[in-house]
Amino acid sequence: MKYLLLKHYRGGPAPAVDFESMDQWTPEEVDAHVQFMRDFAARLEETGEFVDAQALAPEGTFVRHDGEGRPPVTDGPFAETKDLIAGWYVIDVESWDRAVQLAGELSAAPGPGGEPIHEWLEVRPFLGESPTVTE
Repeated sequence: MKYLLLKHYRGGPAPAVDFESMDQWTPEEVDAHVQFMRDFAARLEETGEFVDAQALAPEGTFVRHDGEGRPPVTDGPFAETKDLIAGWYVIDVESWDRAVQLAGELSAAPGPGGEPIHEWLEVRPFLGESPTVTE
């Protein structure tokens, strides 16, 4: 079963640790945080549970179709959305319980002072295969 672990730096329930954004961290704190993420991914690669992980850049915008033959309409960027989702992991695990366990482990990534930030992660299952239509 595949799951998406969405990293939420803002949003979600009240944080257990109130920390400023990463642009306020020291370079050493950012490096330690990123290394934790790399080590986590490497461990999942060893167990065969890793599919993908990506961090998102702060830039972005919303785009939508505005009718046939018309250019897309853009609006934004909307800071609340970019701040909410900082990146993700895609994992392939045997159960919901394992997905939740891994999200809990990832939540312990270090932040300022090297302390775990206890960030909230959203765990979302991928949709299964579409049902087959029978006559």
